[in-house]
Amino acid sequence: MSGERYPSPLREFWLGFSANRGALAALVFFGLVAMAALLAPWIAPHDPVEQYRSQMLAPPVWDGGSWSFVFGTDELGRDLLSRLLHGGRVSLGIGLASVLLAMVPGVVLGLTAAFHQRWLSPVVMRVMDIMLALPGLLLAICVITVLGPGLFNTVIAIAIGALPGYTRLTRAAALAEIEREYVVASRVAGAGLLRLMFVTVLPNCLAPLIVNASLSFSAAILETAGLGFLGLGVQAPMAEWGGMLSSARDYIQRAPWVVMLPGLTILCTVLSVNLMGDGLRDALDPKLRKVS
Repeated sequence: MSGERYPSPLREFWLGFSANRGALAALVFFGLVAMAALLAPWIAPHDPVEQYRSQMLAPPVWDGGSWSFVFGTDELGRDLLSRLLHGGRVSLGIGLASVLLAMVPGVVLGLTAAFHQRWLSPVVMRVMDIMLALPGLLLAICVITVLGPGLFNTVIAIAIGALPGYTRLTRAAALAEIEREYVVASRVAGAGLLRLMFVTVLPNCLAPLIVNASLSFSAAILETAGLGFLGLGVQAPMAEWGGMLSSARDYIQRAPWVVMLPGLTILCTVLSVNLMGDGLRDALDPKLRKVS
């Protein structure tokens, strides 16, 4: 059999993902955003908290501004490009950390509930139902109110809001796999409970979890921006996209770029993550996969 006719799983995944042109373009854009955020301390033209009092609300270069401040400055004379780059480190970092912090306990709870359907599953699912009764942002606000604003508390608040989704999805996927022949064979062969959960069943539940993680990542970026806009997230003077929108809202008519640029950054970043999620769904779902 030729390797071209039967591609490796990795190549098969890439062929399925790259067939979605929107997802491919989104991957390139998000890669540039992530790289710019990662290299912000080295490529940012100015310190994000340094104030140039003589350049307050300076226009961007395409509106007659100076090349020293390509995207202009905010109401305190801070360089917008530098703040956007450093704000990306915060927003993307919070999004990634909250996804991991929600996924790990969510997967453990979901698998445990699936393998203990008689006594543990009802308790876990009712707790998750209670958490789902509150919208994610409202639940995050409640947690922040208790813990207080700050970088680490923002991660915890967003992760708690995302936890029920991972728990319910993992339980549903695991229940669909438990009665299959390979799981029964592993039981008969003497596999222990932990091996059944994390070695036998979990790898076959990863596809929907990966897709859900990508969508949760975009939701986490939006929630981070929402909390920052409300003054409950990352505190000044640290640069964060939502906080930039909040401080600039009083100058929307006088200097629209101070609102437009952070807003467009959030919009384009979240859109690219959602499009990548669509590509992951197409590549990981055998019913949607298109491999030539």
